[in-house]
Amino acid sequence: MEFKDYYQTLGVAHDATAEDIKKAFRKLARKYHPDVSKEPDAEARMQAVNEAYAVLSDPEKRAAYDQLGQGYQSGQDFRPPPDWDAGFEFSKHGFSNAEAADFSDFFAQLFGHGGGGRRTGFHAGGLHAAGEDHYAKILLDLDDAFHGATRQISLRVPKLDANGRMALETRTLNVQIPKGVREGQMIRLAGQGTPAQGEGQPGDLLLEVHFKPHPRYRVAGRDVHLTLPVAPWEAALGAVVMVELPDGALKVRIPEGAQNGRQLRVRGKGIPATPPGDLLLHIEVVLPPAVTPKAREVYETMARELAFDPRAETRV
Repeated sequence: MEFKDYYQTLGVAHDATAEDIKKAFRKLARKYHPDVSKEPDAEARMQAVNEAYAVLSDPEKRAAYDQLGQGYQSGQDFRPPPDWDAGFEFSKHGFSNAEAADFSDFFAQLFGHGGGGRRTGFHAGGLHAAGEDHYAKILLDLDDAFHGATRQISLRVPKLDANGRMALETRTLNVQIPKGVREGQMIRLAGQGTPAQGEGQPGDLLLEVHFKPHPRYRVAGRDVHLTLPVAPWEAALGAVVMVELPDGALKVRIPEGAQNGRQLRVRGKGIPATPPGDLLLHIEVVLPPAVTPKAREVYETMARELAFDPRAETRV
C-alpha cells in the first residue's frame, strides 16, 4: 500500500489553517469537478481531493494522520503500525466500509470500520441535548487483566486553536481497570464525553482495551498463549516443570514423548474472567549445545546407540 500525502494533494503546507484547507479544496473542486472540468482525469483527481479534504478538514483525523505519517513521502510503501491510533480521543462517528470504499485502500485502512476508523468514536445520535460519547483506544499491561489496577491514562485531544491551526491538548484520567478485562472490551467512564447542552446528560468516554506486546505471552480473547522451552529428556521421558504466569507460578506436566510444536491446554489458567480463559503452552524442544567434552561424549553416545533417523519419513 502506498502512503498518500494529503497536504500535497490539496497543495497546502503542513501547518495550514482550517480556512487554508477549505479554500484549497474549493479551488480544486472548481477545477476538477466532473460536471465542469475538461481535464481527462478529472474524476480521479476529484476523488483524491475529496479524500484528502475528508481527513484534513477534520481536526481529529488530521491529528492522527499527522502522527502516523511522520517521515513518510507520497508513494512510499506503507503499512500502519499496530496500535497507531492508541491514546487519541475522538468524538465523531467513523466512516462505514461502504463510505470508505469510495476512497483509496490507504484511507480505508486508517479510517474505515475495518481499520482505524471504527476507533473514531460513537455518535450519541438523535436531536437530543445530551452530549456525545467520546472514544479512545488504550494499551494496558497484561498483568492488569490478571490483577486489576488503577491506571493513570493520558489522552491526546485534537482541537483547533484560535488561529484555526490544529493543536493537541492532553487530559489525564485515573481509570479503574477491572480484573479479567479482555482485549476489545470497553470501559465506560460516565460523563467524560462531550458536555451536555442545557439540562441534558453529558456524553460518556468509552475506552477500548488493548494489550501491549509482551515478550512471552500472546493473548487471544480470554486465552493466553506461551512458548514453553523444554529439554530433550523432559520431552522424551515426561516431566513436571514450573511455568511463570502474571499471577504466580504453575506446575505443568509434560507428557512422555512430547514433540516440538505440540500444544498443551491448561484449562482455567488464562485471563481470570467469567468464565476464565485457558493457558495454551506451545512446546519448544531446546537442544543443549555441545560445547564441552562431556556434552560431546553424550551426543556421540546417542548417535551410536539410538536407532533414530529424523528424516526417515521424508524419503520416498
